[in-house]
Amino acid sequence: MIDEARVTRKITLKLIPFLVLLYVVAYIDRSAVGFAKLHMGADVGIGDAAYGLGAGLFFIGYFLFEVPSNLLLDRFGARRWFARILLTWGAITMAMALISGPYSFYFLRFLLGAAEAGFFPGVLYYLTQWYPIRNRGKVVGLFMLSQPVAMVVTGPLAGALLGMEGVGDLHGWQWLFLMIGAPAVLLTWPTLRFLPDNARQVSWLSEDEKNWLSGELKKDETLYAQTRHGNPLHALKDRRVLTLAAYFLPITLSIYGLGLWLPTILKAFGASDLATGFMSSVPYLFGILGLLIVPRSADKLKDRYGHLTVLYSMGAISMFLSAWFASPMLQLAALSVVAFCLFSIAALFWVLPGRFLVGASAAAGIALINSVGNLGGYLGPFGIGALKEYTGSIASGLYFLSAVMVGGLLLTAVVYFCLERSSGAVEQATGDQAKV
Repeated sequence: MIDEARVTRKITLKLIPFLVLLYVVAYIDRSAVGFAKLHMGADVGIGDAAYGLGAGLFFIGYFLFEVPSNLLLDRFGARRWFARILLTWGAITMAMALISGPYSFYFLRFLLGAAEAGFFPGVLYYLTQWYPIRNRGKVVGLFMLSQPVAMVVTGPLAGALLGMEGVGDLHGWQWLFLMIGAPAVLLTWPTLRFLPDNARQVSWLSEDEKNWLSGELKKDETLYAQTRHGNPLHALKDRRVLTLAAYFLPITLSIYGLGLWLPTILKAFGASDLATGFMSSVPYLFGILGLLIVPRSADKLKDRYGHLTVLYSMGAISMFLSAWFASPMLQLAALSVVAFCLFSIAALFWVLPGRFLVGASAAAGIALINSVGNLGGYLGPFGIGALKEYTGSIASGLYFLSAVMVGGLLLTAVVYFCLERSSGAVEQATGDQAKV
């Protein structure tokens, strides 16, 4: 008799801490540009609109290369492909210390997106090969802790590195890019050495446990009527994939729009670089709290869409209030509620694609959803930068993000009726299966 809780715990302890570490490094690398902007702009002549464009170009590179990257992951295996991604994104992050103007900034941000493309959706696809659907909500929530954890670390770290101005004749922002890019390069070898491609390769699962896991994943294919296209690229035309891609757009637009401008918002309080770094950690502590609470609640109650509705409503109202409040403390409190909601929404969302796609189709479908959704990572920073430059106030950008979250709330109903009404009593079947 296989102890499911024991097997799940064993897999989680072996895989999730290392994957979280890798994505913490990735998220720091992509997000630290918000802190570099505090001084880099004046040093090399990059204004608000140019910064918004360059920050967003990361996601254009991501968009163009994400589906090919995930298909290559399925072909070459997670171990080798993740190592390749780590090496290239670390080297390009370090090269950003050489930025000399807007065009080199645009070019390197685009290259960074192309290099990192496929890592996040690749991990999500990788997890579908290790966990039955009924266990994925909590696991995805644990993995996504890496995002707010990275931002908690980034603030104080970036504030300290910016203080190295003049050391070795380099600017503080140059030290920032050099020091945050190096860990990705250094983690290449441990990834090649320790990350398994699949359950059959590991010695820490018994043969009975491997057979049990394989059987449970096959049961999910039948129970959820999962699709395995003969040509995985056909997943790119799947109506459900396209619907979820549209639904993911307001999530990324809000998360990256806020995240890449948060240091600028907080710097306006009149704080030092180091104080700005520490203050920027506060909303992400609430994001961590959300990821620890909400996915577990949704799994326990077998309710995702009710949770999504409440979170979008709270987030939209809090985003509006963050622009409307004049008090810095009230603004920070409102932004903390926004972070709680946004990261929880993202964790609940990423359980949905694996419910109806499997195998290489899941690799292609998840990559398309993430690549289209990540256009929001371009639109958010660029839109806020353009609005700030036009109106002279960052508040206009926050009102814009509030409207985006209202759009996400409306799309929740669309996704429910398009995807879930046709799936019958799947949630009940999941609960029954978990009891067997």
